[in-house]
Amino acid sequence: MKTDIILCGVGGQGILSIATIIGEAAMNENLYIKQAEVHGMSQRGGDVQSNLRISSDPIYSDLIARGSADVIISMEPMEALRYLPFLAKDGWIITSATPFKNIPNYPDMDVINADLDRLPNVIRIDIEQMAKDNGVPRSANVILLGAAQKALGIEYQKLEDAIRRVFGRKGEAIVEANIKALALGRAAQK
Repeated sequence: MKTDIILCGVGGQGILSIATIIGEAAMNENLYIKQAEVHGMSQRGGDVQSNLRISSDPIYSDLIARGSADVIISMEPMEALRYLPFLAKDGWIITSATPFKNIPNYPDMDVINADLDRLPNVIRIDIEQMAKDNGVPRSANVILLGAAQKALGIEYQKLEDAIRRVFGRKGEAIVEANIKALALGRAAQK
């Protein structure tokens, strides 16, 4: 088993939480894991990207080569396209459908959607609206993680268990909100 994942978005959207949950679930399955440095996290609204590699065999590099990412999980649709050169031909993009317009010359969404439509494996979800509609407004990132579960190759229960461990110290209400968000994303991927 080997899965190379690029996580991307903008600062403050929960990219690090997604990486932590995936990493916890992978370690619980006795898998090897490497994560590259996250860029841009010091500035809320700045671009954030992380390479996350999971394997049943030892991993020698934490960086993902161009054309070899199995999954791009993006909290922002333009950011998903930024890392497209790293995606394998049969790789998956799981992205928020809602832009985070943090730059004055943000591209037209029709152009972004057309680019995404040309790709074979894309899941686009309005995670922000889904999170609000379901009473978990701070868990949009975990909805996206739930939608990515099958592409990641990690058992759903392992992700749920990881959420319990990662968020347990924050209280049962936070844990339950994130488990609900994970289930919402899982249902949306179908």
